Amino acid sequence: MSVTTASFFKISASLAIAGVGALIIVSGASAQATSSKMKGLELSNDKPIQIESDKLEIKDPESKAIFTGNVKVVQGTTTLQAGNMVVFYKSGGGSVSSGDADIDRIEVSQKVFLSSGTQQATADTGSFDMTKQVFVLKGDKVVLSEGKNVFVGCQLNVQMETGEAQLEACGGRVQIQLDPQSRKKN
Repeated sequence: MSVTTASFFKISASLAIAGVGALIIVSGASAQATSSKMKGLELSNDKPIQIESDKLEIKDPESKAIFTGNVKVVQGTTTLQAGNMVVFYKSGGGSVSSGDADIDRIEVSQKVFLSSGTQQATADTGSFDMTKQVFVLKGDKVVLSEGKNVFVGCQLNVQMETGEAQLEACGGRVQIQLDPQSRKKN
């Protein structure tokens, strides 16, 4: 059994200020992971949501709506794009067609792209647990970037209320490319 490392860092404003100095390395017996504060990926519940897709199928008896083909979701400065999106809503909690559905979770697949402010993430699949306020992006290569700073792993977990994030390597190593020019000068 080998011991791997976990790197903890802040990637939003703190990364721009502190750069490489924000990295703290901690040894542990789990897979390599990187944690971060991602202010740009927090949700905003007070802004309207626009959804576009090639097809929409609402299955009220199953409490789900299936969006297929070129799905694009926009809320404020946040954009989510994927090939497919399934919205699961709580039974008896309204319906998607009336706009008052109580959403339980959302699953996206087929080339997921998430952009918010200066931060972007790409993955193969994603799931958003609205009850726990957690979203997870997974793939052979999950890429998170902010400007010229790039972080690569295979699973990104984000607490939507706080913006706290963790990037996991899933057996390999997390890769980080930092641009020293991204640091703010005092």
